[in-house]
Amino acid sequence: MSNPKSVQVKESLSELKRMYKLATRLIAPRLRMLIEIKKHEDLGGLSKRALAELVGVNHNSIQTWRNYYIKGGIKQLTAHIKNDGRPSILSNKEREVIKAKLQDPKNGLRGYVELLDWVETTFKKEIKYNTLFKYANREFKASIKVARKSHIKKDEKAVAVFKKTSLKSAKKPVKKLNKNSKK
Repeated sequence: MSNPKSVQVKESLSELKRMYKLATRLIAPRLRMLIEIKKHEDLGGLSKRALAELVGVNHNSIQTWRNYYIKGGIKQLTAHIKNDGRPSILSNKEREVIKAKLQDPKNGLRGYVELLDWVETTFKKEIKYNTLFKYANREFKASIKVARKSHIKKDEKAVAVFKKTSLKSAKKPVKKLNKNSKK
C-alpha cells in the first residue's frame, strides 16, 4: 500500500480551530480536514479514506480539498467556487422578447406548445419543450393559461345589443294579480 499524500499545513492548530468555529456549514468540513491532517502530521499523515472517515465526507471531496490547499493555500480552500451551470440557450435580448410576449394580454398563446412554436419560428432555434417550460416558470413565473371569462377582443356594443334582445325573448310572461283577487 502506498504512503498517503503529504500535505504540509502552514497554519497552527489553534488558528485552524478558531477558523473552524467561525466557518459556514460549507467550509467547516474543509477546515476539519486540515485540523485532522495537522493532528496526524507526526504519525506520517493520513490517507484520503481515513480522513474521509474522520471528517464524515466522501474520499473524493478530501482529494479535491487537499488539491485546493496545495495549489492555493487556505484562501483557495475556503473560497466558495460556485458553478452557475451551463450557459443559457437564450440571449438577454431573446429573453426580453419572450417576457414581453408572455406579459402581453393580447398575445394569443394558449400554452407552452404554442410558446415553443413561436420561439422556434421567431428565433430560429430548436429548444426542447421541457427546457422552455422550466425556463418560463423559473424566469417569468409563467403558468399554464386558463380560459378567460370572456374573449379579449369582444365588442361591447354587440354584447349590449345581444343582452337587450335575448332578455326579452328569454323572459316568461308574468301574470299580474288584481288587488281584489285572492292568491
